[in-house]
Amino acid sequence: MASADHAAHGHDDGAVHSHVSSSLFYGAVFAGLLMLTLLTVGQSYVDLGKLNIVLVVLIASLKASLVVTFFMHLRWDNKFNALIFISCIFFIGVFFAYTMNDTDRRGEHDADQNVRVLPRTGEVAPGGKIAPEEGATESHEAH
Repeated sequence: MASADHAAHGHDDGAVHSHVSSSLFYGAVFAGLLMLTLLTVGQSYVDLGKLNIVLVVLIASLKASLVVTFFMHLRWDNKFNALIFISCIFFIGVFFAYTMNDTDRRGEHDADQNVRVLPRTGEVAPGGKIAPEEGATESHEAH
């Protein structure tokens, strides 16, 4: 009785506790994962510019959250573990934001960084920028 009372108050007694959910519940989580996967595939056919990476990472984070929360039983685990998981997702977002800011702006301050031109055609390579010419104020097209 004491260990049941202890577990009811959210304290971890170190014992293994099973968390059984219905097949319908797990089927719904699986259907959600499939829908998010289809959304990811559908998004790959739509060009949203810089928003592409943000959307894909958001969808992937939602899928990871579903897996960790229900299939790995984080929902029923110690709440500190959930805090660590949420913190990791948050910091991944921060790291992506800083990385995207850095790589998007390299060519603005240093013409030798992040400036790529296709040698055969002279067109801007995917992901690259044309270096601004000295004294130019407007954007330039590839030569």
